[in-house]
Amino acid sequence: MNNTDLAEHLASQHGLTKADARKLVDAVFSTIGDAAAAGEEISLNGFGKFKVRDVPAREGRNPSTGATIQIAASRKLSFAPAKAVKDKLNG
Repeated sequence: MNNTDLAEHLASQHGLTKADARKLVDAVFSTIGDAAAAGEEISLNGFGKFKVRDVPAREGRNPSTGATIQIAASRKLSFAPAKAVKDKLNG
């Protein structure tokens, strides 16, 4: 499922136009992205949590040459599903 599929599903379920549903989907994901960029934890009841975590700098290998390279520190967005989602996935 992609953003368009999600918007079409919302439009059919809630009597919205596809354009309005797409705007809502885009707004939700934009808001989640903005909160994550600010370092906030995003908790969606019944769905899960998005958390920003810091990954320290480390050494790696260039796969084509085998040379050692430095991989810069970065921030990653991780997701932990809620129990309800885990239960749906596992029957």
